[in-house]
Amino acid sequence: MKKIYTIVTLAAMALLGASCNSEWEEEQYEHYISFRSPLNSKGVTSVYVPYSRTDKDGNYTAGGEGKSNYQLPVIVSGTLTNQQNITVHVAHDPDTLNILNIARYATRTDLFYKDMEADNTYVSYPETMQINAGEDVGLLDLNFDFKGIDMSEKWVLPLQIVDNPSYGYQAHPRKNYSKALLRVFPFNDYSGDYSGALLTNKVVIKKDDGTSTETAESITKALIRGYVIDEQTIFTYAGIVDEDYTDRRKYKIEFKFNGEKNGPVSLSCDNAAEIDFKMTAGVTPSFRISSSMDATRPYLEHRYVIINNVDYSFNYIPAAGAKIRYHVKGTLTLSRNINTQIPDEDQAIEW
Repeated sequence: MKKIYTIVTLAAMALLGASCNSEWEEEQYEHYISFRSPLNSKGVTSVYVPYSRTDKDGNYTAGGEGKSNYQLPVIVSGTLTNQQNITVHVAHDPDTLNILNIARYATRTDLFYKDMEADNTYVSYPETMQINAGEDVGLLDLNFDFKGIDMSEKWVLPLQIVDNPSYGYQAHPRKNYSKALLRVFPFNDYSGDYSGALLTNKVVIKKDDGTSTETAESITKALIRGYVIDEQTIFTYAGIVDEDYTDRRKYKIEFKFNGEKNGPVSLSCDNAAEIDFKMTAGVTPSFRISSSMDATRPYLEHRYVIINNVDYSFNYIPAAGAKIRYHVKGTLTLSRNINTQIPDEDQAIEW
């Protein structure tokens, strides 16, 4: 009897194994087409693109200063490899961006993401792209011209995969797969999130006798973002102002880096008269770039941009007639982790 049970059990296991194997010989999922663009907590996908594409000698490779590109992955879902050439149609999708803006910010139009494609100035891309048989991923080439871009705007490129029965494919039914909302951040050697731990903001109080003093308390920000203006210049928002302020454009402080690895930094403000922006007399900001390799991961480079002697004052104007004088003083430090095994700069940096 034992032998009979054993034989029956072995036969059942063999059938089960054969059944499982044959299952995986057939497609278990639809071959939907989707973008690889996972959303972050703000409802968009952050993508970082070099302000200009250059070769190893520093020469422009994409047509000049501010010209760059980004390749957005377009994928075919499924358990088996795609077996046909697929021409995917891509289009501008302003409606989804409008829905996101209203859902997140309601009537606060000053905080809305701005459509990068609305005026056809900064980006172009083909209407179709190809995914070849034997491949499950294709790349949509997005071409940018960042020269003159104002990064006080919150630029987003909204895209969608277009469906049509004649195209021979189906866009993924989940909208966040078949649509992409790309928050585009051009970067140069100096842009990114600086540590603000060593940069103090103190309120300046004017006395009746005409002299002034500073409060003992100082305000700091954990991170201060530097946004691209051009290859050698970034801007930060003055003091504690950030991109969620209604009137942030008034408070753009420009940092121009003079030198390759070190040198003076020139600070300026296009709106200096209105906010009474002034550099502290006798103080010259400077920068230096240093790097070191990781102790446990020898392929990982830590690169630092340190801006010393930041020292300026400005008026914050929260309402008509009101002014708060701030004195901003200290050091800003940018840290980047770069995987030296990856040749493409935007992919090598651990954002």
